[in-house]
Amino acid sequence: MSSLPVPGAVIDYDVSVVTPDEGIAARAEAAEGPGESHAGRDADHVRPVVQLHGLTSSRARDVLLGMNLSRGLDRRPDGAATRVLRYDARAHGLSTGGLDLTRYRWSSLADDLLNLLDHVFPGWQVHGVGPSMGTGTLLHAASRLPDRFGTLTLVVPPTAWETRRAKAESYEKQARIVEERGIEGLVEAGRVAPVPPAAANHPDTLPDVSLELLPTLLRGAAKADFPAPEQVASIQHPTLILAWTGDPAHPLSSAERLHELIPHSRLVVAETPEDAEHWPQLFAEHVAAHPIPDAWRAPRAGAHLLARAQPGPLADRAAASAASAAPSADVAAGRVAG
Repeated sequence: MSSLPVPGAVIDYDVSVVTPDEGIAARAEAAEGPGESHAGRDADHVRPVVQLHGLTSSRARDVLLGMNLSRGLDRRPDGAATRVLRYDARAHGLSTGGLDLTRYRWSSLADDLLNLLDHVFPGWQVHGVGPSMGTGTLLHAASRLPDRFGTLTLVVPPTAWETRRAKAESYEKQARIVEERGIEGLVEAGRVAPVPPAAANHPDTLPDVSLELLPTLLRGAAKADFPAPEQVASIQHPTLILAWTGDPAHPLSSAERLHELIPHSRLVVAETPEDAEHWPQLFAEHVAAHPIPDAWRAPRAGAHLLARAQPGPLADRAAASAASAAPSADVAAGRVAG
């Protein structure tokens, strides 16, 4: 595994190669330094994908929850290999974070994503996929720097706009529960949450966030929202929207609204665990149907390049570089949250 210092955190990530013949390569590739291009090696045969996760989850927890959609890439119908970047968002999993709640807004998490893409896949378009919080992060990143992405796959979109404002009160209540009763209190409070039928087989898991940072994370989520509807409507990427029913934290109305706004989108709704089991294959088919041309490169220098951050003191963005270019209750119960 590798890590990248960003303002206020260190992001832990790994890059693996998935081939239709061999599946996920046994080794994870480590970056040798800032700006090294993993996509540049064997570029004629390997396409880059970045996979995100939901609130209080991580790479490891998503595997347990069946939300690791990149596992379907070994069945790509076009037979192409894929280079998959997976990372833990700040304060999640193996990544560090701080007590500044503004850093946990989706617009700020989009900064982390774009910095990481500049570091791992400089100059390359990528296919982006992520559930819930990952969906919000991708929407901000894609509306801000559309040339960075070839396709989007938005999974169980969370509450947004009108419904997000109501959800904010719930996050504040859950933050207080953690402060007063710990993670165990949050888990207990979450046992009354409705279980989406498509997630009926998900195991119970704990939030993959430290007790110290969890209240801040929840309060940051309360301040998070999608970009404005008119910004979302400007997104022109081929977009696959994967939703399920019976989940107040990820209402079908959010997915339907995104489908209305994004012109080149397709909505697929899962009502059973068997429906959701098809999602990795649907994602693989979506990526294969919209290949990134070999000769295409995103602008290498952008507003999100780090100031050549090295291990040690965190480096803030250089202004010159910028100018040049419950949980929800379902979190406590081990399900995806936004």
